[in-house]
Amino acid sequence: MRFLLCVIGMVMFVEGLPYFAFPEKMRPWLKKLLETPESSLRRLGFGLMAAGLLLFYLGSRQ
Repeated sequence: MRFLLCVIGMVMFVEGLPYFAFPEKMRPWLKKLLETPESSLRRLGFGLMAAGLLLFYLGSRQ
């Protein structure tokens, strides 16, 4: 559970960094994201999940 909390904390840190460091550049990017078709967002989400699972698998092999 401790490791999971550390991982979630790091994800939240990485996700929040662009909003803190570049808020003026994030606003137009978010507007473009709202205009993106759902099918493209699903493909992107699936690709990120697959990459995350692959990294998890590679990192857990010791």
